[in-house]
Amino acid sequence: MIDIKFAEKDTKIMSQEPLIIPSFQELQNIMDSCCSEDVEAALHADHVGIKGLAALLSPLAHDYLGQMATRSQEITLRRFGRTVQLYAPVYLSNFCTNRCAYCGFSAENKIDRRILTLEEVEQEVDILYKRGFNHILLVSGEAPKKLGVDYLEKVALLMRGKFAAVSIEVQPLSTEDYSRLFRAGITAVAVYQETYERGIYDQVHLAGQKCDYDFRLETPARCAEAGMREVGIGALLGLADWRLEGLALGIHLAWLRKQYWRTALTVSFPRLRPAAGGFAPLLNVSERDLTQMVFALRIFDQDVGLLMSTREEARYRDGMLGLGPTRLSAGSCTAPGGYANADSGGEQFSVGDERSLVEVCAAIRKIGLDPVRKDWDCEFQVGKS
Repeated sequence: MIDIKFAEKDTKIMSQEPLIIPSFQELQNIMDSCCSEDVEAALHADHVGIKGLAALLSPLAHDYLGQMATRSQEITLRRFGRTVQLYAPVYLSNFCTNRCAYCGFSAENKIDRRILTLEEVEQEVDILYKRGFNHILLVSGEAPKKLGVDYLEKVALLMRGKFAAVSIEVQPLSTEDYSRLFRAGITAVAVYQETYERGIYDQVHLAGQKCDYDFRLETPARCAEAGMREVGIGALLGLADWRLEGLALGIHLAWLRKQYWRTALTVSFPRLRPAAGGFAPLLNVSERDLTQMVFALRIFDQDVGLLMSTREEARYRDGMLGLGPTRLSAGSCTAPGGYANADSGGEQFSVGDERSLVEVCAAIRKIGLDPVRKDWDCEFQVGKS
């Protein structure tokens, strides 16, 4: 078993119950102990535990996918209504000091590298604002000396008051740095473990700070401790057994839910896409596999936000509307400066759904759902007059 040791300066985190992620062999043993009755029980339970999640992720649930879809749809409608929230990523930089075998931004890849100036950032976000986006995700490679907290704070202050929510997906930071960015206007952080399987983690992370499995695993707790309203986790599907990744995600999610009950939580399901470097998935994850994973996590945690990005094709994303995912990206570009200049190179990965925001909204409305571009206003924050 893995007993995570937190840094001494994070005394509040240390006082919490330790996060324990079982080994993949232990997770496999849990899954192997499941039977069909466990799947059926999970489908009808008001509260699903880890054993129930394992059953829903197991091969035994193959014949129950239709029932899982119905259950997931019922929960999603009851908890989130007939809405789908939309967001867009803004890539600030593709410089990276890590060597990650699967990533287009990997330091060893020969791609055009750039970091946006504040004026270029403003140009990018103004384009998205005019298109109707109010939820923005700021993304960058992990190169702290080129894109550090000072830069991120300036970007946050530049955007403050213009968007309903601004999230970041950058290198892991300290609790103090997350608190600083929260005060500047950052509302949420997404940080993906990539894989919870330590052996494969070491295999695909070849150099850089990202090689530190434990430091990355601690990051969502630091984000919550800093006061972020929302924290997102996920695994990069295609590196390890997706069923066991889903079970590890569930354990991580349940721990965060218990320790930081005031923090909203989300889960993303990124599947590997073609990117510079030509990395091929170590394991195939089909659309059916992804679907089972989405339904299982929705049934396991009825309040978690489930994100589906433009990595997936339009056909598949449309088919999943209303069944589990509650948030979609739209009109995405994964290269820095790509909204102002469509010919910008150095993308992180190729997108699967190239539709515009207008087209995605039309697809959502077509099945009777409501696309939401803004779901809260800063004027309603506690303490505002």
